[in-house]
Amino acid sequence: MLNRLLRPPGAVPEKAFLHRCIQCGQCVQVCPFDCITMRTGWFHSGTPEIDPRVSPCKLCMRCSAICPSDALEDVPIEKSRMGTAKLNKDECHTWMGFILCRSCFERCPLKGKAILLDKGIYPVITDQCVGCGICEYVCPKKAIVTIPARFLET
Repeated sequence: MLNRLLRPPGAVPEKAFLHRCIQCGQCVQVCPFDCITMRTGWFHSGTPEIDPRVSPCKLCMRCSAICPSDALEDVPIEKSRMGTAKLNKDECHTWMGFILCRSCFERCPLKGKAILLDKGIYPVITDQCVGCGICEYVCPKKAIVTIPARFLET
């Protein structure tokens, strides 16, 4: 199974992140929503990650402000770039025409920027999405998947 877990907001590109992160856990300790956990297991154990299906990032930005190694840079919310959300229109209640669901739009912290409503009805994820995972978490059909930035890096 592909590890789709997100790095906290403000994370530098993955290779640099792995070199900079000192696995101190301060980001986990400062997160008031318990969104960040430390990775366990063999590969990159001890580095912070967020599982949007369990507890998405609320973009409080406390983790990036406290990071002593600059693995997480202190950036504005709009520049946090954790990843990007992808909507499967074939699974979305609204796009399928079953019911009018606005869960993703209503809960998006960048409402009106990251998620728009085409024709005032159909959710569309824009390039302003920072990949916090809230839309994935609240979608009743699980029609949204958040792709971590490390899979988007070129």
